[in-house]
Amino acid sequence: MDNHIDFDKPQCNCGIVAVYDQKDAGTYAYQALYALQHRGQESSGIVSSDGNEVYRHVGMGLVNQAFSDLSILQSLKGHLAVGHNRYSTTGSNALHNAQPFLVDFKDGPIALSHNGNFINTKVVRKRLVEEGSLFQTTSDTEVILHLMAKSKSDDIAGKIKDALGQLKGSYSLALLTKNQIIGVRDPRGWRPLCLGQRGDAYFIVSETCALDLMGAKYIREIEPGEILVVDENGLHQHWLDERAERAACIFEHVYFSRPDSKIFNENVDRARRKLGKNLAIEHPADADIVISVPDSSNTAALGYASVSGIKFEIGLIRNHYIGRTFIHPDQSARDFSVRVKFNPVEGVLRNRRVVVVEDSVVRGTTLKHLAKMIREAGAKEVHIRVSSPPIIAPCYYGMDFPTSDELIANKMSQKEVAAFLGVDSLGHLSLDGMINAVSDDRGFCTACFTGNYPLTPDGGTQKLQYEVRNPNG
Repeated sequence: MDNHIDFDKPQCNCGIVAVYDQKDAGTYAYQALYALQHRGQESSGIVSSDGNEVYRHVGMGLVNQAFSDLSILQSLKGHLAVGHNRYSTTGSNALHNAQPFLVDFKDGPIALSHNGNFINTKVVRKRLVEEGSLFQTTSDTEVILHLMAKSKSDDIAGKIKDALGQLKGSYSLALLTKNQIIGVRDPRGWRPLCLGQRGDAYFIVSETCALDLMGAKYIREIEPGEILVVDENGLHQHWLDERAERAACIFEHVYFSRPDSKIFNENVDRARRKLGKNLAIEHPADADIVISVPDSSNTAALGYASVSGIKFEIGLIRNHYIGRTFIHPDQSARDFSVRVKFNPVEGVLRNRRVVVVEDSVVRGTTLKHLAKMIREAGAKEVHIRVSSPPIIAPCYYGMDFPTSDELIANKMSQKEVAAFLGVDSLGHLSLDGMINAVSDDRGFCTACFTGNYPLTPDGGTQKLQYEVRNPNG
């Protein structure tokens, strides 16, 4: 029996890439998927085109597992490619749900990769089934292809508009035909997607860290509501019919995206340092050292240390090589699972008053075990500081949070949470402090922190509860 190690974090969504006019495009897509591995670890796949034929390979697991035989890349011929790393928010974790999906339309093949989550696919899927559609997967992504197949439009952008006009939710898409790649972003811009260039080649990726690995230059974001078609005649902009206030996912800055990426026109590293700085201002602590819960909290901890004047130390070591499962004879030993992932540095922690910077708290179970380990290593005091507000509500837009009943901040007061964790103090960054850490002020989704949804689960809309202000105003 494999014991899946749950480290009490919100699970991520997916990573997507498209490559145009680049020799060995499949290999470049493979490199990009490596850079985007943090966005999905369940399956990985690539579809390529040489202008005449299309080629596909998908596999379960990490990129290096799905492409364990590198000769596979030689079979992905052509100068166009689209790729996908999957974390399932809708549909089971199974090979038939691995993307990119590839279908034959009357006008030729189309491959599709999707990052996000639709909130009305059950209703749309039921209607399509009643109309005679046959589904091969349980993924909401396949619904897009069925709707595109029913479109009367003569061009790819029109088919996409017709399909997405019937769906509600978050999506960044990368599509491939024999001679084109297409990038699409939902009208609220929930998930990141950007355009890069290397010589005459173009790249569409979830995060700029993938462009860096491929040696490409960042050009710009794909705008919310934009359909960007890349073909032999260059770049062509089209727009979805729906218009909406931008609601970019603030959690991309807090936790999901790599710190070396630029998303939503903002460097993630800069935003996370500011999160930590604001946290130090709002929740100072009388302590000897600041440590992070590696790796996602490292940058925020540096920001906290710089403002507080408390020395930053490496107090927890993370084991990066355990994979996604670990066999243990006692399957209930969650504490042991945490120890597999993290180990305290006793020489750093002993007889110290320690500030532990964490980026978010979901159930609190892992942080409880970490606090215990830090005390057992000799720490005199343990003070938890969290670089985001308490999570009180589930996400419907691509983050896999637990239900409301499982969210510790939805059940307990801050004082009760601190007692549950067994720490001397607990402080969360405020909503103001989080938003003001990000300089791009065009609007963010903060639903998991406020319970106020830009697009409600039934497809309705609510005004954003929080109005973004200029951080310098």
